[in-house]
Amino acid sequence: MDGGRGRRAVATAPTHVTGFFAPALAARDPRGRGSIGAGVVLAASVRAVARFEPGGRRTVRVTSDVDRRLEISEEAARRIAGDRRGRLEIHLDHPLPLGQGFGTSAAGATATALAAARLLGRSRARAIQTAHLADLFGRGGLGGVAAILGGGLEIREHPGIPPFGHVAHVPSEGPLVIGIVGPPLPSPAILRNRRFLERLDEVPEYVDRLRSRPSLEEFFRLSESFTDRVGLASPALRATIRSVRRRGAWAAQAMFGESFFARPRSPAARRAILRWLERRAVRAVEIEIAGSGARARALADRTAPGRGRRARTEQAF
Repeated sequence: MDGGRGRRAVATAPTHVTGFFAPALAARDPRGRGSIGAGVVLAASVRAVARFEPGGRRTVRVTSDVDRRLEISEEAARRIAGDRRGRLEIHLDHPLPLGQGFGTSAAGATATALAAARLLGRSRARAIQTAHLADLFGRGGLGGVAAILGGGLEIREHPGIPPFGHVAHVPSEGPLVIGIVGPPLPSPAILRNRRFLERLDEVPEYVDRLRSRPSLEEFFRLSESFTDRVGLASPALRATIRSVRRRGAWAAQAMFGESFFARPRSPAARRAILRWLERRAVRAVEIEIAGSGARARALADRTAPGRGRRARTEQAF
């Protein structure tokens, strides 16, 4: 592909919640670094629309629907552009708030890299590698890019992106209740806390248990245990999680966020939980589990980046 004039590309990358994890950063090659653990891929995707005009100065510009710079996505775009002369513009739309444990930095970097790669003739493998390294070194997350290459329940058995790491994806269905109780958590600071890291010793055992019984029910049991063990939740978030559990759902903290994800065990429990959250004015929404992972496609050049129709899941909160 020559990245010709008058062409655009769009890519979508799903968001994601992690139930339990442990950093795994010992590999000499950073493509083999990340985390082990498990999470659920959400059917609420970051959408990137890219446009490239060849010739002239090399220019890379990333805009979005949020009022802040997206350094990780910018880095991914610059690395995909390389030394190609021309103007690369990318616009991102986010379905969920940033910094709340929903994997938006990994999803943004992945969607950015895939859309740019589609236009500029780069391979999908290069795009995934670029997004992973941008997210890793930009301290956005630990393995989020690898997790969202497929849908359903994801089990990070070995850290890193393929072929260094391995993530098993278990097809899963149904909505989860996602809610936010407080401000974002500073994940880099937490990951430098020795006392916190000591609480992650049991995660390899959690991964083995989930591999032997790969189901949402087992995942939630382990995630609840992890939430209670690591103690990252604020008093307000702990109280919310306990109340949701008492009303008939599995519920755990989304790592890292002052947020939770839950799965009601029955229709009656779902109704009771949604009523209770509404009465308490907790920001919450139901989101389906994704059936597939990140993808990209070419578009006809009809509108500029950021002016097209928005995704249905956008602005869920």
